[in-house]
Amino acid sequence: MNASSRSKFSRKYKCVNSFFKFFFVVLAGGLLLADLSIAAEPRKVPESRNQMQLSYAPLVKKTAPAVVNIYARKVIRQRARPLLFDDPFFKRFFGKDFGMGRPRKRLQKSLGSGVIVRSDGLVVTNKHVVEGADEINVVLSDRREFSASLVITDDRTDLAVLRVDTGGQPLPFLELGDSDTLEVGDLVLAIGNPFGVGQTVTGGIISALARTSVTPSELNFFIQTDAAINPGNSGGALVAMNGKLAGINTAIFSKSGGSLGIGFAIPSNMVRAVVDGITEDGKLVRGWLGAGGQSVSQDISISLGMPRPTGVLISHVYKGSAADAGGLRVGDVVLAIGGHEVDGPRALRYRVATLSIGETVQLRVWRRNNTLAMKLKVVPPPDTPAKDVSPLQGQQPLAGARVANLSPAFAIEIGTDPFARGVMIVDLARGSPANRLRFQIGDFVRNINGTKVETVSQLKRLLNRRMERWHITIERKGKSLNLTING
Repeated sequence: MNASSRSKFSRKYKCVNSFFKFFFVVLAGGLLLADLSIAAEPRKVPESRNQMQLSYAPLVKKTAPAVVNIYARKVIRQRARPLLFDDPFFKRFFGKDFGMGRPRKRLQKSLGSGVIVRSDGLVVTNKHVVEGADEINVVLSDRREFSASLVITDDRTDLAVLRVDTGGQPLPFLELGDSDTLEVGDLVLAIGNPFGVGQTVTGGIISALARTSVTPSELNFFIQTDAAINPGNSGGALVAMNGKLAGINTAIFSKSGGSLGIGFAIPSNMVRAVVDGITEDGKLVRGWLGAGGQSVSQDISISLGMPRPTGVLISHVYKGSAADAGGLRVGDVVLAIGGHEVDGPRALRYRVATLSIGETVQLRVWRRNNTLAMKLKVVPPPDTPAKDVSPLQGQQPLAGARVANLSPAFAIEIGTDPFARGVMIVDLARGSPANRLRFQIGDFVRNINGTKVETVSQLKRLLNRRMERWHITIERKGKSLNLTING
């Protein structure tokens, strides 16, 4: 390249270089101005559903005032004793009560959360939050505080319902949503008071539905979420994106006591069933199908000609129940109830428990290689025979036991098999003859000296006789035990 060419190339290079420098200066200035414009623009509340995905703030403002803190207090009596007397040596020779001092009163406090579900002051929380409480206080997010009375507690769901006297003043409340519309992956918020730090909101998704092996409660059919739930969140709200209550936070899976992203909530449809099932005299009444059975395994499904293993194979139908009146038979397989598939006995019990008394529901049933539809009217469990809870006294082996006639309603109340019949021991006095002879709560008294026992009144008549030797047959966990006891 000669000198003239090099000069022309140099001038062109300088011109292009100057152009790019100018271009980048203008571009940087434009970006800076745009950034300043964005920074200066005030934040706005989302005005549409699409915009709402950008922030939970409007949803929190709408729902958080209905989530309350619950402070429960109870007085417990404790006997003080020196540590020396806890030694196994002293316990062995002098008994576990040796060295016990005079009883002292101690105030025990518990903290949890709750949700106002009606403007007149009806609050739902967990049973374990208020269990045994002598005093319950409800504190709103705006610091208003009310005393609360216990309406009902429910062992089968671990729910409790409280009543707050507002003096006619309406309170903010959360509308109950339809938990059957929830899907795995839906966004949810958990609102409560973890560790007592104050009302806290966490977000996550629904990780799973219909979890059944979480707590000992019978009607557990939990929503699983990864929204952080910690101690103190119990009884708080799991809120769906439509601003309605999806569930009541109740349990976590944790090895440390803190959140590991596995929390569980009671579905709102079960909450609704509990609230609506409270009678005027303060009892909780649920619908009862009157039929039960087992899950359908692969082998059972093949033997019945079913396309796949699902549903509940009915093994017993209570005479006169809704199932009996609707035509359900032993050997039928219940596939769905109210349009919802059931994959086992727990799912069937949950679906029935969420129905209202008097409601007509449709069942889909597999019978003899065909699918049938049948309608049932939901009724409460029968409470006959009358339970007749009675203490047994006198000079006889069952003295100190408290017995009762078992009906489906009473069986459900005490958490035993609603299809069982007979006279059952429901309590035992410590140190009584029945206690020393190792009778147990839950034993059925089936026979006394060759006479079949059917009612409490009959049992008491049989035990009033003087006998040199007693022959008693009891049923314990499905097994018969024959006892011979000297009079």
